[in-house]
Amino acid sequence: MKQGIYGRCIKRELDVLLSAAALAVLSPVMIIIAVLVRRKLGSPVLFTQLRPGRNERIFKMYKFRTMTEEKDEDGNLLPDEVRLTKFGKFLRDSSLDELPELFNILKGDMSLVGPRPQLVRDMVFMTKEQRRRHRVLQGLTGLAQVNGRNHISWEQKLSYDQQYVEHITFLGDLQILLRTVGNVLKREGINMDGMATAEDLGDYLLRTGQVDQKTYDRKQRIAGKICARNS
Repeated sequence: MKQGIYGRCIKRELDVLLSAAALAVLSPVMIIIAVLVRRKLGSPVLFTQLRPGRNERIFKMYKFRTMTEEKDEDGNLLPDEVRLTKFGKFLRDSSLDELPELFNILKGDMSLVGPRPQLVRDMVFMTKEQRRRHRVLQGLTGLAQVNGRNHISWEQKLSYDQQYVEHITFLGDLQILLRTVGNVLKREGINMDGMATAEDLGDYLLRTGQVDQKTYDRKQRIAGKICARNS
């Protein structure tokens, strides 16, 4: 893993400076979004979820809520595509739902640029080589996000993450940030075709026959235990 002085020292300082500046500038926008989320989707305004960060330390990632809490007659949450409202879809398509992650960056949970923090239940299905992506702070955006985001396969996504971890540079990060702005403006690669949310890695591996049901169930139990310990 090649980081140089930028990756070891300067990158974190820039994260703090830029995330603090972004929060100061965008705070009026975030307040407006918070009010709209409260009115249209209810409380809580923020959605928190456990994600594995650097060295696989589990942290709570913040987002604006985009789905309702509608349940069926048995008390189970309805499918994502039912609970995802038009307003919630707008927040996702515009990436405005991710603005609270600036607090994660300021706290040191994340970086502006890095491999995108995946779910705990995704991490347990990764190979040892793929889990090397957790050797650095996970990012608000990353190399995979500017090369297809949710429109590329899991194999491609994790390959981009490994490429990034192996060669972190200031110019590389700057290029990713500029390309991210362009992609957000064009609203490219938000969701997988036909899905309200991206398919979990374990579900993908099971669907494509790369793991059997027994392995799938075992790893899901492992993910559940990790989340329970860190709740």
